[in-house]
Amino acid sequence: MHFVFFSYLCKKNNSMIIRSKAPLRLGLAGGGTDVSPFSDLFGGAILNATINRYAHASIVPRDDNKIIVRLEDQNFVFEHDAVRELPTDGKGALQKAVYNCMVRDFGFKPCGFELSTYIDAPPGSGLGTSSTLTVAVVGAFAEWLKLPLGEYDLAHLAYNIERKDLQMAGGKQDQYAATFGGFNFMEFFADDKVIINPLRIQAKYVDELANNLVLFYTQTSHDSGEIIKQQQKNVSSKNEKSINAMHRIKIQATTMKEAILQGNLDEIGRILNEGWDYKKCMADNISTDLFEQIYQTALQAGATGGKISGAGGGGFIFFYCPENARYRVIEALKKHQCLVHPFQFTKQGLCTWTIR
Repeated sequence: MHFVFFSYLCKKNNSMIIRSKAPLRLGLAGGGTDVSPFSDLFGGAILNATINRYAHASIVPRDDNKIIVRLEDQNFVFEHDAVRELPTDGKGALQKAVYNCMVRDFGFKPCGFELSTYIDAPPGSGLGTSSTLTVAVVGAFAEWLKLPLGEYDLAHLAYNIERKDLQMAGGKQDQYAATFGGFNFMEFFADDKVIINPLRIQAKYVDELANNLVLFYTQTSHDSGEIIKQQQKNVSSKNEKSINAMHRIKIQATTMKEAILQGNLDEIGRILNEGWDYKKCMADNISTDLFEQIYQTALQAGATGGKISGAGGGGFIFFYCPENARYRVIEALKKHQCLVHPFQFTKQGLCTWTIR
């Protein structure tokens, strides 16, 4: 039945467009504790929030038995005959791996379509771009094929595609943040068990936090996979310094959650500043000389704490700037060629729709 239905979609409805978007995220506290083997051995905890920057995916069915994948933000096009399994080497691996999963696990009959993707941030930025893109593409296929997948199902499927099918190093928070959206306190356990706790935060606290957190792009990128592999090695080899730092970072997720819920927002700078030292103990190359210069410049201008977004090594960095310090910090970081990126927090996660 599935084969007949999906074939009909491809051949008869090629005038429709299926779209999806999933929000990128800021990891506020606990980052890295969602990565195995730490989360399997000790349990992980993360506080994150989604922002109004997105990964986008669009599918247009075709009737010529050609699969075309377009990475619009990288000026890359991949074309292949409709087969049961696309090669996942090179660019577009995530997009092609999602297609392979749909054929393998959901009975999708190979047929022609064009998949276009775009991300509102550069790769290696530390905002969870790869995982968010995977969620967006999974969401587009789920919308097209009318798959009965809930939020946990979608996030876990995206996680499996990245971590198991493609063997990409990383944690679990990004897939769940992109799918659920909003402020979430996340708990991670062995056997891929994940519990998402959405936070109900007063609107004035959300607005004040968005005002006081200033996000900068350093015009550098990072290879999160290599940093995460070292972090995993440190845990497996029982590196005491690294493991103790991760325990402290895990505690910070709860501490920051309580500060935000209670409106003690100026505590956030102190928590971030403390966490910065812990984070640098998790693996080598998390910080760089440039990042240390940026961090000290921001503190001197009035920031009370900051954090590299993501695994570290490059990409985005954000600072907590109480009162009106944001303007002084923005001005001060111009000498480091840091580009300020205004943002707002969002409540909604993955969103999909069809246009006929």
